[in-house]
Amino acid sequence: MLRAALVIPAYNHGSRLAAVLADARQLGLPLFVVDDGSTDRTAALLAELASQPEYAELTVLRHAENRGKGAALKTAFSAVLAAGFDWALCMDADGQHRAADGSRLLAVAAASGVRPLVIGTRSGMAGEHVPWTSRAGRGFSNFWVWACGGPWLADTQSGFRLCPLPETLALDARSSRYQFEVEVLVRANWARLPLVEAPVSVVYQPKGERISHFRPWRDFCRNSAVFARLFFLNLWRR
Repeated sequence: MLRAALVIPAYNHGSRLAAVLADARQLGLPLFVVDDGSTDRTAALLAELASQPEYAELTVLRHAENRGKGAALKTAFSAVLAAGFDWALCMDADGQHRAADGSRLLAVAAASGVRPLVIGTRSGMAGEHVPWTSRAGRGFSNFWVWACGGPWLADTQSGFRLCPLPETLALDARSSRYQFEVEVLVRANWARLPLVEAPVSVVYQPKGERISHFRPWRDFCRNSAVFARLFFLNLWRR
């Protein structure tokens, strides 16, 4: 039995978070939610849920201002490790993941005989509500993770993953925003941390209902800067 907790970083996800957490409870894992400086009703919702008996296993962490998904994950990882758990099952707060699929990631890790980082490879990415930026971004990211000395993976941008905490924190990934997740994969391969993929489903809401903080030009520039740094670091380390 893995000593695992469920981690959900949230930023202005007040309209989705209650349903996401209700779904997440079925896994029976302690819940750690990081409110990354939200300015909507996320903080109030989390305070309300934390006061309810059925959410006794909910720990709410908060950044006073938005610091990015990577920073939120690192805050959660440190808190989960300090609470006595050494695995973090990570889910996004926008409702695109089905918590039940988390059981598959946990089972893959338990059966592996090692301590891998398990990536939930999303199926159904050709659905009608999947934005083209998600499909194109995944291909771009997959190539550059490999070019920087990482593994060749089918879904390097998936936020649904199971991380062995001491090993993941020891990678010392520097990125503080979305780029943290791809940097972890590159550095994990450098450190010979096993990486395993497991299929998961994905749910994309129609455009008008979707919560996304992705900004194509801004995030393309950030991604490119991180990949450039990793590419040259990889050349230097050889």
